[in-house]
Amino acid sequence: MKKKIFIIGSGFSSLSAACYLSKEGFEVHVFEKNDIIGGRARQFKSNGFTFDMGPSWYWMPDVFEKFFNDFGKSAKDFYQLKKLNPAYRVIFDEKNQIKIGDNINEISKEFENIEKGSGAKLKSFLEESRENYNLAVTDMLYKMPGKSILELITLKTIFKVNLFFKNIKNDIEKRFKDSKLRAILQFPVLFLGAKPSNTPAFYNFMNFADFGLGTWQPKNGFYDVVEAMTKIAKNQGVIFYTNSEINKIQVNKGLVEGIILNGKLKKCDILVSGADYYHTESLLDKKYKQYSESYWKNRTWSPSSLLFYLGLNKKIKGLNHHNLFFDTDFDKHADEIYTKPNWPTDPLFYLNITSKTYSHTAPKDHENCFVLIPLATNLEDNEAIREKYFKIIVKRIEDITGQNIEKNIVFKRSYCVNDFKRDYNSYGGNAYGLANTLLQTAFLRPKIQSKKVKKLYFSGQLTVPGPGVPPAIVSGKLVSDIIIKNERTF
Repeated sequence: MKKKIFIIGSGFSSLSAACYLSKEGFEVHVFEKNDIIGGRARQFKSNGFTFDMGPSWYWMPDVFEKFFNDFGKSAKDFYQLKKLNPAYRVIFDEKNQIKIGDNINEISKEFENIEKGSGAKLKSFLEESRENYNLAVTDMLYKMPGKSILELITLKTIFKVNLFFKNIKNDIEKRFKDSKLRAILQFPVLFLGAKPSNTPAFYNFMNFADFGLGTWQPKNGFYDVVEAMTKIAKNQGVIFYTNSEINKIQVNKGLVEGIILNGKLKKCDILVSGADYYHTESLLDKKYKQYSESYWKNRTWSPSSLLFYLGLNKKIKGLNHHNLFFDTDFDKHADEIYTKPNWPTDPLFYLNITSKTYSHTAPKDHENCFVLIPLATNLEDNEAIREKYFKIIVKRIEDITGQNIEKNIVFKRSYCVNDFKRDYNSYGGNAYGLANTLLQTAFLRPKIQSKKVKKLYFSGQLTVPGPGVPPAIVSGKLVSDIIIKNERTF
């Protein structure tokens, strides 16, 4: 008889684990608390507009491709991808705007135009980050389930160990003097999980993921990936349940017995949670929790976000698919996220307009806009505050583009700290999980396998490898590999 595995949540790590475990022959059931599969990568449609609710940067296409290859498929078997050129636009003011091209030579020329000698420096920097990327993806990402420090001790990583004790901010600033170039190179870590001064320099591999591998876009949005992974899982017999919030994890003498759903016990042999790690442990009796309240309180968290989904009844000129508004103080906003948590005085923000690439995501001659302001976690969140920041960002867009847009908004929806807590049981309302700091890397992150409950496992952004969609997909494989190995032992 097949062993029965329950998976809590249906985000990318859960979908990945479901695919790998069902392929191995387990009977897999996935339970999602919301009414649609996908976790933070849900999608909604309204008034002819299509909005991805969360992830929107398709980086590291090789990780997606490896996943599909493991099932005898390719990404192109499920969805159409387009490489963006420009990949994105960085806006410092009306006249100072930098378009990041789709290849290193083009980007190096852009750097050289701003700071003499920086083109050659960028190529040298990207060669180093390419080496780190290859090390991170080939030798670390898939081979480091976070069990012990010994995973880091390989011949290659020994030569890179100094990069774990340097930080990205200093590493970039010693090479480049222009503040605009510095901000561009630091943006991946600020928006995706940590303050640059607290992020090991080794994570500069994200700059190669950005400039070297490029930025892509699925035709129907990020939900194309969710649907592709769900299709693989269903074809292998995985059963999905929506509107199914777990009330408790039942443990009998230190062994997982099942889950309490709608007041009833559903039994399983193995339980995997891709839901928020802290929340998952809150479903256990106190004696079975691995980590204390103080442990979670003292973690360094990636940002939360204030999001706006906007539909416009006209086209916006002078913007691209991805746009970074860096027309305010980068370091000050970073401090207001990490050092002195508060609502930002003058926030940086990101504007995504998918209708610039695929017009079918909005009605004819309309635009769909996704705005993201990175925030500290656990901030007060109410409609008045949201509206204040809505006015701020709309005015900034109007001032810089020279176009009126507020009167052309025909659809508007906001999403913030309280929504992350409600929809995802997200600790502090965080959007990306734990930050990639030195003391939260690899074996120093919360463990994939519970130390107190047999047959209980974890996946996702709060365990290894870390935040982001590609790491979440890898996390699903890592937990699956451990389960498969453990079950073969018995």
